[in-house]
Amino acid sequence: MAGTSSPEAVKKLLENMQGDLRGLSLECRKKFPPVKEAAESGIIKVKTIAARNTDILAALKENSSEVVQPFLMGCGTKEPKITQLCLAAIQRLMSHEVVSEAAAGNIINMLWQLMENSLEELKLLQTVLVLLTTNTVVHDEALSKAIVLCFRLHFTKDNITNNTAAATVRQVVTVVFERVVAEDERYKDAVDQPAAVQGNSNRRSVSTLKPCAKDAYMLFQDLCQLVNADAPYWLVGMTEMTRTFGLELLESVLNDFPQVFLQHQEFSFLLKERVCPLVIKLFSPNIKFRQGSTTSSSPAPVEKPYFPICMRLLRVVSVLIKQFYSLLVTECEIFLSLLVKFLDADKPQWLRAVAVESIHRLCVQPQLLRSFCQSYDMKQHSTKVFRDIVNALGSFIQSLFLVPSTGNTSATPNQTGSNASGNTGSAQTNPGVLGMGGGATVLPAFEYRGTWIPILNVTVQGSAKATYLEMLDKVEPPTIPEGYAMSVAFHCLLDLVRGITTMIEGELGEAETVIQTTTEATSLPAQSSEQDLLSVSDQSEKELVSRAVWEEMVNACWCGLLAALSLLLDASTDEAATENILKAELTMAALCGRLGLVTSRDAFITAICKGSLPPHYALTVLNSTTAALSSKSYSIQGQNVQMISPSSESHQQVVAVGQPLALQPQGTVMHLVWILGLKPSVGGALKPGRAVEGPSTVLTTAVMTDLPSISSMISKLFENSQYLDDVSLHHLINALCSLSLEAMDMAYGNNKEPSLFAVAKLLETGLVNMRRIEILWRPLTGHLLEVCQHPNSRMREWGAEALTSLIKAGLTFKHDPPLSQNQRLQLLLLNPLKELSNISHPDIRIKQLECVLQILQSQGDSLGPGWPLVLGVMGAIQSDQGESLIRTAFQCLQLVVTDFLPTMPCTCLQIVVEVAGSFGLHNQELNISLTSIGLLWNISDYFFQRGEIIEKELNKEEAVLQKQAEEKGVLLNRPFHPASPFDCLWLCLYAKLGELCVDPRPAVRKSAGQTLFSTIGAHGTLLQHSTWHTVIWKVLFHLLDRVRESSTTADKEKIESGGGNILIHHSRDTAEKQWAETWVLTLAGVARIFNTRRYLLQPLGDFSQAWDVLLDHIQSAALSKNNEVSLAALKSFQEILQIVSPVRESEKPETPPAINVSVPLVVGTTTATSLGRSFMRTDSIGERIGIYNGSEPPVITDEIEDLNLWWAAWNSWYRIGSESTRPPITCDKLTFIPSQPFLTALIQIFPALYQHIKTGFSMDDLQKLGVILHGAVSVPISSDASPFILPSYTEAVLTSLQEAVLTALDVLQKAICVGSEGMQIMYPAIFDQLLAFVEFSCKPPQYGQLETKHIANAKYNQIQLFAPAEWVALNYVPFAERSLEVVVDLYQKTACHKAVVTEKVLQNIIKTLRIPLSLKYSCPSESTWKLAVSSLLKVLSIGLPVARQHASSGKFDSMWPELANTFEDFLFTKSTPPDNLSIQEFQKNESIDVEVVQLISTEILPYANFIPKEFVGQIMTMLNKGSIHSQSSSFTEAEIDIRMREEFSKVCFETLLQFSFSNKVTTPQEGYISRMALSVLLKRSQDVLHRYIEDERLSGKCPLPRQQVTEIIFVLKAVSTLIDSLKKTQPENVDSSTWAQVIALYPTLVECITCSSSEVCSALKEALVPFKDFMHPPAAKVQNGES
Repeated sequence: MAGTSSPEAVKKLLENMQGDLRGLSLECRKKFPPVKEAAESGIIKVKTIAARNTDILAALKENSSEVVQPFLMGCGTKEPKITQLCLAAIQRLMSHEVVSEAAAGNIINMLWQLMENSLEELKLLQTVLVLLTTNTVVHDEALSKAIVLCFRLHFTKDNITNNTAAATVRQVVTVVFERVVAEDERYKDAVDQPAAVQGNSNRRSVSTLKPCAKDAYMLFQDLCQLVNADAPYWLVGMTEMTRTFGLELLESVLNDFPQVFLQHQEFSFLLKERVCPLVIKLFSPNIKFRQGSTTSSSPAPVEKPYFPICMRLLRVVSVLIKQFYSLLVTECEIFLSLLVKFLDADKPQWLRAVAVESIHRLCVQPQLLRSFCQSYDMKQHSTKVFRDIVNALGSFIQSLFLVPSTGNTSATPNQTGSNASGNTGSAQTNPGVLGMGGGATVLPAFEYRGTWIPILNVTVQGSAKATYLEMLDKVEPPTIPEGYAMSVAFHCLLDLVRGITTMIEGELGEAETVIQTTTEATSLPAQSSEQDLLSVSDQSEKELVSRAVWEEMVNACWCGLLAALSLLLDASTDEAATENILKAELTMAALCGRLGLVTSRDAFITAICKGSLPPHYALTVLNSTTAALSSKSYSIQGQNVQMISPSSESHQQVVAVGQPLALQPQGTVMHLVWILGLKPSVGGALKPGRAVEGPSTVLTTAVMTDLPSISSMISKLFENSQYLDDVSLHHLINALCSLSLEAMDMAYGNNKEPSLFAVAKLLETGLVNMRRIEILWRPLTGHLLEVCQHPNSRMREWGAEALTSLIKAGLTFKHDPPLSQNQRLQLLLLNPLKELSNISHPDIRIKQLECVLQILQSQGDSLGPGWPLVLGVMGAIQSDQGESLIRTAFQCLQLVVTDFLPTMPCTCLQIVVEVAGSFGLHNQELNISLTSIGLLWNISDYFFQRGEIIEKELNKEEAVLQKQAEEKGVLLNRPFHPASPFDCLWLCLYAKLGELCVDPRPAVRKSAGQTLFSTIGAHGTLLQHSTWHTVIWKVLFHLLDRVRESSTTADKEKIESGGGNILIHHSRDTAEKQWAETWVLTLAGVARIFNTRRYLLQPLGDFSQAWDVLLDHIQSAALSKNNEVSLAALKSFQEILQIVSPVRESEKPETPPAINVSVPLVVGTTTATSLGRSFMRTDSIGERIGIYNGSEPPVITDEIEDLNLWWAAWNSWYRIGSESTRPPITCDKLTFIPSQPFLTALIQIFPALYQHIKTGFSMDDLQKLGVILHGAVSVPISSDASPFILPSYTEAVLTSLQEAVLTALDVLQKAICVGSEGMQIMYPAIFDQLLAFVEFSCKPPQYGQLETKHIANAKYNQIQLFAPAEWVALNYVPFAERSLEVVVDLYQKTACHKAVVTEKVLQNIIKTLRIPLSLKYSCPSESTWKLAVSSLLKVLSIGLPVARQHASSGKFDSMWPELANTFEDFLFTKSTPPDNLSIQEFQKNESIDVEVVQLISTEILPYANFIPKEFVGQIMTMLNKGSIHSQSSSFTEAEIDIRMREEFSKVCFETLLQFSFSNKVTTPQEGYISRMALSVLLKRSQDVLHRYIEDERLSGKCPLPRQQVTEIIFVLKAVSTLIDSLKKTQPENVDSSTWAQVIALYPTLVECITCSSSEVCSALKEALVPFKDFMHPPAAKVQNGES
């Protein structure tokens, strides 16, 4: 109050009041003068009060009626603005509590008027609230009027007003009751009046009540009236009321102010007399309503259950029971019975749901439940309410599982919403079906008889949070989600159990402590007084009463609880729910036990057991309580038990229990083990197992703690078997075996956990009787091996576990005598391990191999004779047995090879080799195969290092075996028999590697091949000499055969990728290419062995056969249609001939390359004959082979003296060569054409080979060689290889193949040169060969029908790479030119040889050269004809003298015409020079022509008498032709002088003249030839001059054609030359008629003077000048004559 009564606040209030009044007077100035006046007088009044009084607020309150009056008048105007102003002012006054009771009455009347006029409704409500909450001046009628006003506003047409009014009403009702509480607080110190006897007061008698309590009483009474649809007594003026609103108000009052009703008997009376009957009356439609019946006989206003009312009634009931149970014991009995009825199946679904929620609210209040029990259940003739509630919950749960029949659903009244129960019914069915089909469902749920109900998470444990009781805004009944009611009911049960037990156990605990303390007190001597004893007896009495209540509570509820919980346990599919149910049952059992209620306790324990065991156990084990369980039927079909219960398919049992067995003593133990879920662990002891079946095994913690002790007791029992005698022990083993056999039978075709008891105990018995293990080993392991074959994996697994544990234990046990001295026992122990190899189950094999690995790690050093068994286990793994198995087995093998080779008997080494080899052949995992090859290499290394020791031991063993075999009279049989045992070991290793060399996987082949040859290379010296025979024939050649066969039949299909993401290079992307690599590797390896071990192999008897076979392999590889293989075959060929391939000296392409041959030198110490075996033999290649370098053929001191071997090699070479170079008959895409490197290598082999066979090398052989060389050179190159082989086209370089060919011929001719006379007849053949190559320059060779394109048009050096042909012919020009040089060179050396002369070599040379010479400018390369000319000149300079020498013999007769034609074709070529030929070039070419003429003049014409005349005639004609030459028409004027070959003509003339008029003319015939030649020449000149003069005359001013002018100039020049020549000649050699012809030209020349061409004039001048020599005076004799 201080806030409103402080001076500042008062001052502000006065100011505000005056301000409000001024505002009012202003507003009403015009329209409402009376109000204006009242306001003005009000101002004065306020000022006066303020001035006169000290306590201004009190004064204001006294005068409040007057102060308020202007404002009330203002409201009366009904003007909104004025009304608002006035209401605000009134509120301000109220809040300062300056309103008296009278003024308040006036205000309420004014508000009532405004309400009736529907003005400012919200402001009104606000004003009422302020009025009633700030003070308590409003009482009685005024109060009731205010409340009615709020009620009336609750029922307007405006939503906001309605809601505001509803809130105001609630607040006002609360305010009214708060006043009562405050009033009671004020008067609580006054002496309380004695309470009147209930039930005799008059309804209106409220005289005893204080004012506030009276108002509250009247209000509450009228609320009850209104809800009952009767007229109110006090709330006069009510027009409307809803029952729901009334019920909400009643509930809130009862809930918030229970003390008012409990303290004032008037109010208690109202509760009993008004509220309870009202509630029961309103419930009637719900009680009478049956779902499905269409009519109702009740005359009540609401015929059908109405959700909003029903739900509110239940809320009221909940409050009544909770707060006023002690007042309303009888009424509560009715309410509780009603609640129970509402759970009936024929009630609407929503009604059952809200009823269950209400019951849940009760179940979480154990003290309340206890009161029910005391008040009803323990009284005679009373309803057993508590028991009914529990049973009702049980039957409610049961009813939910029963799917409602369709008959009921159709007639569901519409009022219940959308056919709620029908929907739920169907919804329950469908998931149920789904649950059956799908096995376990995902949602936590209950499932029973095909009905599936989900468990919803509705509430936190111990609190009853309702959903549908809170839906105050819903008018229609809501649809209840499936499983909601069930979930609430389930929680009711759990909370019930929890509440009761917590409460009772708490009280029990208190009682016990009290008794304890009192007994302690009484036991003190002589100190107890009567009072103490009294208290003790009181205590015990009290305890008796309590105990009676507790027992009654338990007795009342246990049956219902047990039935409901058992049903839910059966139906539960959720682990958490199951656990909660079991906990509840356990808690109840414990509680019953504490209270000594034996029957109920046993019933709960039986229920738990029943859940834990399959049904038939209940019949046998729990037969004492079977009566309790006989309601279910069970069936034992054979031994396989099924629970005939709707849940058996889709429901997991709580503990997974196996099948029953014959109840032998062990069987009984076994059942116990089974039920407790003990699982075997290491050593056969049983340990508490983890749940195997997921959420099925639920053993309480109490039991879990006892399991270890039970387990150890069972183990002890079997440990004592060590004290049994042998016979009894056998009986025990047999009994366990038969138990196990039964368990195995049970486990067939069944995925349940099998019984492993017998297996575990067999293991345990075996382990404790290890000292006499031999007695029981066979039956024990025999049975376990059977178990290992069982189809049930768990059974198998433990069989293997037991067996391997026994074997490991047996091997580590300290036997007496120890195992090392008792080999029989060791083998006995290891034998079952080997037997496991016959079982195909991979899990068993893994166990077996893991056991082997452990044995190796612990016992590896002492296995001794057990090694073959252990190795056999590793070797028994098949390729198809899965990667992990192979991996494990291989791990064992690796361990053996790395650690245990030295410790095992040498006889086992062969097994190790075989096992390692078998892993190489496994195709599951490539890495294992490759690693196993590595192991074989390691093993071979081990053999090498410890060779002597192993050999000794093996020989000793061999001697023993040999002796045994002789005794038995049989032959000793082992692989590779004649060889020594140590060599046999090596041969086994080689044979294994050989098998791996033909594995389908290329990587394995490669690795194995490299290893095999490395091993033979590195360790082969250890073998005895005779064993090499086996190595060659059985290992190497056998391998070569298989590789050759596989390669030739390999698939040519492209392999896309190498598995996974490995990309395959294109050179390896078909099986054929991959095999090719293998072939190459193998062949190279064998050849290397032949080469490096030749000193060992040659003394063997059949070396030549081996040599032939090897050559055959090389030949077939060389002729395979695969470039890689064929080339490699030649490399191997070179290797076995001990040739190192020639080094190509590219810097010196002009000279044939030197041949580098590596020469094997015999090492002095070890010649081929020393067969003794030295382990220290040094065998490095460096010691055996010296390198020889030189350009002349080396002197070869070779070990192979046997010519037959060399000739065999020559024949192979010839076959390879002729096959590979023979052109194909047809040509298509698939034609195989050998590669250049191949051909090169082939030809390069010849020179070295020739060195060995030259003595017998005949003409035939030479012919064969020629064919091959020619063929090889003709082979074209594939277009994709050409850029790598061909030189850049502008360079004239030979390919290595061409060089090799020339080298071969060079070697030959050098050999002939130093050879015998007989050999020299080969020269012509060599010439023929070379000349054939020379022709290539103009006519490249054809390769069969193959179409080739010519790479370089040498004439223009243009590169045409992209022509369509697949194959490219080489540029043969450099090769042909080099061949020509060789020819010239050779001819220079051999011109005089008889064979050369006889075979007309010179003629052939000329004939060949004629081709390029006649082509001249048309040659592909310009260099060719130039070289040809120079060669011709060289050859002739040597050959012509020889020819002249043999002129008489006629051997050269046919040569001369050929020579003449050659000259003719060259000097007067038909080909025209290219247009781009420069003048300098032309002059050079002319000088070559001049050289030829000079040769004629020096070498031929002087010796005309030795030369056929026809030839001389041809030469003369030719010179004549050359001396006057008509030029080509294409020249430009400036070039004419040069292009006319003046120089050439001049030389021709001179030669002609020289020989025409030479002194040496011997015969007239020759002179005649020369004379005739001259006259032809002069005659022709005359004709040309005449024709020119004629044409000149006719042409007039037009110039003559250019060529004619040129011709006349040429003739004029010729004349001048002729005259010069004639003058130089000796006069006697010139015929007078010739002079006459010359002089006769003069007049004709003179006639030409008139010509217009200046060039002709100057030529004419030159021609006329020499005539001066003819102009001397006439001869004197004429004068004489005259004189």
